[in-house]
Amino acid sequence: MTSAFTEGRSEMAFRPHALDGSNGHAIQPGANEELAGILRALEVPFEVNLVLWRVTEWSDDSTRGLMLPYADPRAYSDRLNALFTPAGWTRRYTVQASAPVQRSKRGPAAKILVTCEVTIACIGTNSGTGEEWSDKENALTGAEAQAFKRALSCFGLGRYLYDTDGEWIELDQHGVPTKIPKLPRWATPKGWLAGLRPKLRRNRQALIRANGHKGNGAFLSHGVNDNGQSLVAEIETMEKKIGHRLYRGLLKRVARAWGPQQIRETGVLEQVLAQMQGAERGVARLAAAQARLAPEVVQKVIVSLNAPPTKVEDLQTLHSLVVALEKEVEAAQMQG
Repeated sequence: MTSAFTEGRSEMAFRPHALDGSNGHAIQPGANEELAGILRALEVPFEVNLVLWRVTEWSDDSTRGLMLPYADPRAYSDRLNALFTPAGWTRRYTVQASAPVQRSKRGPAAKILVTCEVTIACIGTNSGTGEEWSDKENALTGAEAQAFKRALSCFGLGRYLYDTDGEWIELDQHGVPTKIPKLPRWATPKGWLAGLRPKLRRNRQALIRANGHKGNGAFLSHGVNDNGQSLVAEIETMEKKIGHRLYRGLLKRVARAWGPQQIRETGVLEQVLAQMQGAERGVARLAAAQARLAPEVVQKVIVSLNAPPTKVEDLQTLHSLVVALEKEVEAAQMQG
């Protein structure tokens, strides 16, 4: 199942159609050059004004956020309409819901799973999935948008956004970015058509470590290499350091896996390890804050956030708990 917290490619289910020329934009069998031209047109980045930004990672002190670009589903639909006309493509959604489950942070809720199948008359069909918790506002809309965009990324449309590293931006006291990043030249229509492309090997996790999670340098000493087994071994050592619940939660959220041995991509292993090392630092800060507070104060904060430390499964909840407890520590120091 595709995670609701990540944006990535789904497995491609491609089925070529018999091309009979009945559609004005369909191509005849063997017209490889025309098909290649259509695929190239799909890959061209969106106009800059159609690209939006959101914070996806936070620094340890919450003063900076890693902002990554995305586009509204309407930008994808407009591109398809411009290339193929509204009659040249279709999409079909299938919606499923799991049985309600009890969660540590909130009450019970069902998981909504949406599969989107997009058919382009002159190319074929691809599908993608999206999911969201049923108690989230506009859950179905969000899951549908995620599935739609992931299906189209298999055609190349919007795929470039996954290759954009983003930028660390200062956040104000309310957590709002103080400015909006600029896209690299290759991620603009003009730069793309001029032949610019992203680097073959992305190193987003190095960017995260250098700008957001400086920590003790343990991962930096490991270096970035292709030795997946070393990464697996290093990840496995993190379970005792951060706890079973958080360990499993990060594996599921980042890699949709139960264990690091199931992960086949080095980049994903690096991402999992970076998240777990951030969690290790958060757990240390949590313990330090708890040690400086009266048990009743700690319990009051835990109840207010509905976040028992033993049930925390993600970095965002851990971060919220740590920040709340550290604020109590500061308040106690001022009163003292």
